[in-house]
Amino acid sequence: MKKILILLLSVIILSCGEKQNQIKEESQVEILRQKIDKFIPVEIQYDENLLSDREKIVLEKLYRASKLIDTLFLDQVYSKNHQIKSELLSKLSDKSIVNNPDEKLKLELQLELFNIMFGPFDRLEDDEPFIGTERKPLGANFYPEDMTKEEFENRIKQNPADEKSFTSEFTLIRRQNDQLVAIPYSEYYKETLTKISNLLKEAAEYADNPSLKKYLLSRADAFLTNDYYQSDMDWMDLKDHNIEVVIGPYEVYEDGLFNYKASFESFVTIKDPVETKKLEIFAKYLNDIEKNLPLDDKHKNYQRGSESPIVVANEVFTAGDTKAGVQTLAFNLPNDERVRKAKGSKKVMLKNVHEAKFEKLLKPIAELVLEPELLQYVTFDAFFNHTLMHEMSHGVGPGVITINGKQTEVKKELKETYSTIEECKADILGMYNNIFMIEKGVYPKEMEKQVWITFLAGAFRSMRFGIGEAHGGGNAIIYNYLLEKGAYVYDDKTHKVKVDFEKIYPALRELCNLVLTIQAEGNYQAAKDLIAKYAVKSQSIEALTKKLKSLPVDIKPVFEIEKKLN
Repeated sequence: MKKILILLLSVIILSCGEKQNQIKEESQVEILRQKIDKFIPVEIQYDENLLSDREKIVLEKLYRASKLIDTLFLDQVYSKNHQIKSELLSKLSDKSIVNNPDEKLKLELQLELFNIMFGPFDRLEDDEPFIGTERKPLGANFYPEDMTKEEFENRIKQNPADEKSFTSEFTLIRRQNDQLVAIPYSEYYKETLTKISNLLKEAAEYADNPSLKKYLLSRADAFLTNDYYQSDMDWMDLKDHNIEVVIGPYEVYEDGLFNYKASFESFVTIKDPVETKKLEIFAKYLNDIEKNLPLDDKHKNYQRGSESPIVVANEVFTAGDTKAGVQTLAFNLPNDERVRKAKGSKKVMLKNVHEAKFEKLLKPIAELVLEPELLQYVTFDAFFNHTLMHEMSHGVGPGVITINGKQTEVKKELKETYSTIEECKADILGMYNNIFMIEKGVYPKEMEKQVWITFLAGAFRSMRFGIGEAHGGGNAIIYNYLLEKGAYVYDDKTHKVKVDFEKIYPALRELCNLVLTIQAEGNYQAAKDLIAKYAVKSQSIEALTKKLKSLPVDIKPVFEIEKKLN
């Protein structure tokens, strides 16, 4: 009898264990679904009829090259990314998994989220792992995972001749014989970069536009030489072209250790000539915008080139850094201060992405966070114009600065704080400069309230990317600072927020001066202090973002070109 009872007890325990495992699996599946549902699928279409037959071949070659950019960025994010993806695919082809629908579903969802995030870390949740338990290294895969900031800085102090190569945007740091060394991208990624280079040369053969052909050839060379200067100059000189493309290593957001290392990305777009023509007027105001900055005149930067072309385009395909997690609305490149000094920078506005985000994200957010009487001021024009001024504002203010008699750059001095501070700067100057455009008569006076209100709704769109992310953190600084100054007013009974139209401009001007001065002085400690105090989930941010949980956080692009060419 005793043996029978023990046997029955064992069966019950085993059954309970299996049930607990089943509940755990169902819970994991539900969590993965919720994470994926934060990204609403949107078809990214393009009009192929705008291109000649030869341009269609150029587009295809650029798409193929961009797919390879995805593989490079995947490696830059995390050293184990390719291994994890390979294991997921291998498990999904395993017969024992195929016959287990619950396990198969979990793996499929993991793979889908992995592809969205470019790795096993949730970019919307401060890089929390959703596969395994390992945390994402702060320096991604740009540095040895066990390397500390102090070790890197001491290595440079002891070998000052190596500073340029170690802080270069285009080198990886590795250990060789217990010694840190800098390896150029062109060497470390030689095999893949050679394939990309060849595809760009093939595209150039079909490019009838001389300026596009020149850019494709010089960028093909840049991938092999690790010198991107000339091809950046050639990109600025693109003229009378239908295909607007930029491909290479640019943004430094992924390097959370120092913001030194550039990630690979690609934008393949088709220019909208009619909309581009409309925006030509703004380029004429670049020097006026610099002069009008609320910053001590000694810090103002009139050395950057003033060409500043503005392009409106429709996205066809993107790759790498720009496709990971939250999708880019517009970009302002190149980041090389030498090119900016000679030619300024180019702003490319992605119209079809703006339209998707305004309808799917911004309008629903506004309805939940703003006082009802303010909804009339949430407009597509204000949304689009803010992005335009945000990108233009990246090209003004301090860039190359002098600290203790030594010429340096803002991004080098502010280190890991740079991206958050720079995105904060671009957003506050985006509003400030749009008000300036109203004063200049470029916009009608009645747009002023649209500027303030549309940005406020948009701030919650950005903060949902995560306060630890550069854009989300920058917007948290703005919101909390303006709330403290009474320019934003939160009603804790209705859980709605509004703007005090009397206080908003003076408070914004004060914040602009603070952020610009931090950059001009290369004040790393002040940047850290500003982020620590204001880039936080304050009580009202917590309450308002909680209301938005049922809404998608961003779009998930479904590229028409992939269906056509795959």
